[in-house]
Amino acid sequence: MKTLLVLALLLLSVSVQAKVYDRCEFARILKKSGMDGYRGVSLANWVCLAKWESDFNTKAINHNVGSTDYGIFQINSRYWCNDGKTPKAVNACHISCKVLLDDDLSQDIECAKRVVRDPLGVKAWVAWRAHCQNKDVSQYIRGCKL
Repeated sequence: MKTLLVLALLLLSVSVQAKVYDRCEFARILKKSGMDGYRGVSLANWVCLAKWESDFNTKAINHNVGSTDYGIFQINSRYWCNDGKTPKAVNACHISCKVLLDDDLSQDIECAKRVVRDPLGVKAWVAWRAHCQNKDVSQYIRGCKL
């Protein structure tokens, strides 16, 4: 029985493996997904945002007071996803926060698009304001052969 439990835990850990994307690989995925220029946010700004929010790690989690940020874009549980723990969560993206921790970026991208349609837009991300806003972000896609 103990062997079965260990095997089940190993299989579970393999199934939730996250990925740390290469900068250019991430940029190509975003470009293919229509993120370049989405709501006025350049591809370089999206890549800068993800670099500073998660270092391109899909399994990144950051605990805040009263909420948690999830995934490569650090989507917040108070407003955008449901983690089952955040009081009065809005879940505007209509997703479980768990889906933001796998290596499939499709739901992360759709939710990020939803975030920038909000009045705050890309300014909703603190790391973007601190590291990308009003900066030359061209280095984040330089050499990526997009």
